[in-house]
Amino acid sequence: MKEFIITETKTERAVLIGIVTPEQNEVAINEYLDELAFLSETAGVEPLKRFTQKIDQPNSVTFVGKGKLSEIAQYVEENEIGVAIFDDELSPKQIRNIEQVLKIKILDRTGLILDIFARRAQTAHAKTQVELAQYRYMLPRLTRLWTHLERQRGGVGMRGPGETQLETDRRIILDKISLLKQQLKAIDKQKSVQRKNRGKMVRVALVGYTNVGKSTLMNLLVKSEVFAENKLFATLDTTVRKMVIHNLPFLLTDTVGFIRKLPTELIESFKSTLDEVREADLLVHVVDVSHPNFEEQITVVENTLREITAGEEKPYLLVFNKLDAFSWVPKEDDDLSPVKRENITPEELKKTWMAKLGPDCLFISAKNGTGVEELKRILYERVKEIHVQRYPYNDFLFQDYDNLSESEI
Repeated sequence: MKEFIITETKTERAVLIGIVTPEQNEVAINEYLDELAFLSETAGVEPLKRFTQKIDQPNSVTFVGKGKLSEIAQYVEENEIGVAIFDDELSPKQIRNIEQVLKIKILDRTGLILDIFARRAQTAHAKTQVELAQYRYMLPRLTRLWTHLERQRGGVGMRGPGETQLETDRRIILDKISLLKQQLKAIDKQKSVQRKNRGKMVRVALVGYTNVGKSTLMNLLVKSEVFAENKLFATLDTTVRKMVIHNLPFLLTDTVGFIRKLPTELIESFKSTLDEVREADLLVHVVDVSHPNFEEQITVVENTLREITAGEEKPYLLVFNKLDAFSWVPKEDDDLSPVKRENITPEELKKTWMAKLGPDCLFISAKNGTGVEELKRILYERVKEIHVQRYPYNDFLFQDYDNLSESEI
């Protein structure tokens, strides 16, 4: 009788590489590498070690200096590393030169994010968008993808005698990009019709950095089953659900999360998905208040919204989520050092610049429900204002919401 031996699939191991520059200090690069590690784990890779180098600007040939690259090469050889992941986008020349030294797979931040998006895409729309972004990313990097570029192809069925493999592949990719653009245009037209068919219902969009709890919050608000996971880009597809607070119906949309250094190819490809954000009447910006650099994440989201022209002149709520995960370290009485983020309690935090936002700033925990009823109350008031402006003769539909019990909300 044969014995079957079950072998476990070995997780690919990686090194993470970043640089400290005048524009990117050590604190920033450590934060970026933390995120890069999370991205790696999301992609199913185990980040084993980090390498950083202080340098005025990236080396145009090998990104880091030759000495640092030799140090990385030694570690790679001694520890069976399969992939090196760089925190910034690499040029085709840099990738080629680094591969020659390290002799392993080389990925930059953009390539890693595209890989995650390819894994996460579920619908035809998302898959088409990701494929388009991948081809756009691949096009300028074709020179490193082939080892037979010097071969000439000609004869019957070819564009012309003397066409190189590189030229053939470039033409194939350009044709693919053109086809995918046409497919997206058809899908976008269909989605535009769907949005029009929803009538004039008020639209509320949840926006925010990736992994701040938007999907968890949506599940809580509308009792749906949107996929939520403690990983970056757990969901890529825009989800729209009808929500009713007391007698007021409106549409709530969960959108793809943003991230710093978001690849240009993805912003361009996902502009169609973000139409839901552009056409929203109210934006609910969800923030992970437990994250040590949540203020920088707020800036990233606001800049991205401006880039897609979605954040201009729209009613806006700032919702600080994950209050249950917020932690701080009390300062000693004799500690005269300046107060830092890790020493501030939630109550003290609310009295900072956030206090100026008044009712447009809320603190909640979608995980345990803290503050969610207040969020629903504020949502009702904001949606009601928009609804009354759109339908001025429907005032009789609304009762005094303040007098409603929680069970009636």
